Amino acid sequence: MTTELPPEIAHFVDREDETAQVFAGLEEWTAPNRAFPVVLWGPAGLGRTELAHRIARTWYARTGGRVLTADLDRFRLRGRLDAGDVLGHLLNSLEVETLAARLDDRSRQFWRKTGDEPLILVLDNAKYDSEVAPLLPPSGTAVVILVSRGPLPDLADGTALEIALSSFPESVSLELLGLLVRDRRLAADPAAARELVRLCSGLPAALHAVGGWVRRNPLLPLSRLITELSTQFKEKGISEVESLWDETYTELRPEAALLYRLLAGVPDISLTREAAAALLGLGDEACDDALQELNRAGFLDLLHRENGRIRLPEWLGDHARRRARLDAADGELATAQLRFVRWVLHQSQLADRFAAGPRLTVADDVLEREEAPDALLENPEEATDPAVAEARKLRAARWLYEERHTLFACVRLAHARGWDEEAWQLSEPVWTFFLDHPHQTDVSEVFRTANESAVRAGNNIPAIVRTYSQLARSLWQSGRTDEAGDALRHAAAGARMLGDSVRDAKLRASVVEFRGTLSGVRGDWASAVQDFEESRDLHRAIPNPYGEMLLTYRLGEAHLKLGDPETAADLLSLAHATALTQGRARMTGRTGLALGQALCQVGRTAEARGFVEASLDAARGRKSDLGAAGALDVLARIADDEGNTGEAEEHRNAAEELRRRHGLA
Repeated sequence: MTTELPPEIAHFVDREDETAQVFAGLEEWTAPNRAFPVVLWGPAGLGRTELAHRIARTWYARTGGRVLTADLDRFRLRGRLDAGDVLGHLLNSLEVETLAARLDDRSRQFWRKTGDEPLILVLDNAKYDSEVAPLLPPSGTAVVILVSRGPLPDLADGTALEIALSSFPESVSLELLGLLVRDRRLAADPAAARELVRLCSGLPAALHAVGGWVRRNPLLPLSRLITELSTQFKEKGISEVESLWDETYTELRPEAALLYRLLAGVPDISLTREAAAALLGLGDEACDDALQELNRAGFLDLLHRENGRIRLPEWLGDHARRRARLDAADGELATAQLRFVRWVLHQSQLADRFAAGPRLTVADDVLEREEAPDALLENPEEATDPAVAEARKLRAARWLYEERHTLFACVRLAHARGWDEEAWQLSEPVWTFFLDHPHQTDVSEVFRTANESAVRAGNNIPAIVRTYSQLARSLWQSGRTDEAGDALRHAAAGARMLGDSVRDAKLRASVVEFRGTLSGVRGDWASAVQDFEESRDLHRAIPNPYGEMLLTYRLGEAHLKLGDPETAADLLSLAHATALTQGRARMTGRTGLALGQALCQVGRTAEARGFVEASLDAARGRKSDLGAAGALDVLARIADDEGNTGEAEEHRNAAEELRRRHGLA
């Protein structure tokens, strides 16, 4: 028995897992009178059709049954599928001599012909569940493989096996390129080979295009080919699939096409549904509809969609930017980006206030954006149950962690666009994130960018002082103490120009505190004590109870470093009690950990354990791995002092594993 399958392509790699899924599902299929439907979906260029044909060939080799194929795009008239025409094609393939005239009769004719034999039917370019339903054979031994841009969730009442195809990883891409191009240049220059693969973004169609380019230019060095290919792909796209992507794009409704173009304007980050709505600016319902349409078109990143975030697949970003050059209205992207940046600023200010409580800030609150829904954050101060309030604080802190890359990207974007007010204001919520995650590698660059915006704006001395101070701390925590000292000198110079307001007084006290902390980093704890005492006196004079508590904590830490644990324990006990009374969750954890260390040094280990365990719980709640590691270190020392060597080893191993996650062990 023959098949309708085209000749097999010369080189096919990977997709073993997807193939195994299909045959495992077929073995479990028990419906006697309904075909087993499989949906292979994703945008053009991923090798969907080739995979469908490969599965069909494997099925044919195992069963010897009929293989039927139809490209549904060949049977569309003005965008609508002529199901009767498709059935006629399939019946002709089944060697039927006379076709029924009416669609219903032709459907029954197809069902009678396919109801009692094994067959596999490959339907390419399926768009909707409804257009496929009349084409399904009534046989439990039949398989229907549907090749689609997007999912078909309503097919066969949700019993279909849906497989979303993804791009190839680097190793598979290199394997395919090596098969397509047997060229000594690839082996002689593996770095260039990897760069060629990177240009293809794991897209099989792009790898085939690159392979042909390399074969057609046997004498040119790979470095020149890479430059030419990079320009070609960026400016003109991959010719093998560009027309297919264009066709999909032109079928989108205006709102979905707009969102597609705008998503390409926020590269390298994924977005929540609410953030996408802010970018689009047409309300959450319009955004939901647009996202649904982009998803059906295969124009969203599947991995990020599954965990509630969306982005364009890498290989479609350049296509979206090309479409923007052709179709975007004047100012379309800039308007959307500014709206998005301001929405992120508003959301992050909420998260900052909910997570950290009232604290020193110099930015005004940004009003709620009407074009998009707020993130799902609730005010802890409105909760009557302390446990609920604490859970809300932790959720806000987690939001800052989850959205850190969005925050960083918005600082860079605002600075590049000249939106200096938004750029430096975003550094305030970044600061709250940074206190929990001090070794995030991008933070120094983010604070430097925010500071450059504040200086460039030039009209807000408190912003300049604040951003120099933020930059200084991020620098000394990465070991760049000389640069940190320079930044603090700029902050101190600005502090001398501040006014007499309460906020300005807090800023002056903060700069003195930072100076003391830098002295401590340099090992000069005696100078640190002097600066901390001066800063605490400044806070008392305002008065600022939170600042006074914070500096009492700093003094306790300094006395620990000076080998005076008794004084440290007294200071830290006061700071911890005050933080607890003020409802400062982060400071309660930090002061509790430091107090636990001091109590250990004066021999009160049993008392210390409770403070440190509470600090560990708080760090875990904030997802602060390094904060948790510090608490585990202290618990290990407590366990050693109590003779529990097994427990101590367990704590040390856990702390090392947390640091290893961040490359610090």
